[in-house]
Amino acid sequence: MGLNVENHVPHPPLVVVMGVSGVGKTTVARLLAERLGLPYAEADDFHPPANIAKMAAGTPLDDTDRAPWLAALAGWLHARCTAGEGGVVTCSALKHTYRDTLRTGCPEAFFLHLTGGHHLVEDRLAHRAGHFMPASLLDSQYAALQPLGPGERGAVLEVDHTPPQLVEMAAALLRPVNGDLA
Repeated sequence: MGLNVENHVPHPPLVVVMGVSGVGKTTVARLLAERLGLPYAEADDFHPPANIAKMAAGTPLDDTDRAPWLAALAGWLHARCTAGEGGVVTCSALKHTYRDTLRTGCPEAFFLHLTGGHHLVEDRLAHRAGHFMPASLLDSQYAALQPLGPGERGAVLEVDHTPPQLVEMAAALLRPVNGDLA
């Protein structure tokens, strides 16, 4: 577990659970939102139909494809941030520029980067049913991935733990100094 920035996390927190497809973003984000009593949003629900069709056909998205999707997610973050409400949202957020776009919605968003070995994630994707993202696009995601950099508020968690363990680790990272967060 690595923490990039130990600055105060605003409360209620706004958390972006990020990483390549297949690391368990949705599972961990849903459980974390439930654990913290915060609203949850799934990034896949913000994709325009053309993006979903492109990925389902095995074609990686480019930055032009991602721009309206990231803007919509930044809008969700902004609405929660300006209302003083927290939330948990999934988003691959693979590149620094993508995270910069998300931070336009909420500069203090906390990025929880779930990461795991290529073989583990590939195996998870191969056994996942009912999702439009094919395992064949995993290599393109790893190639695009830029880990959290200095100055980016967030932490890295290895997915060799169970989802409940990851949620407890994340909740501990997000706990305010006074310990009021559940």
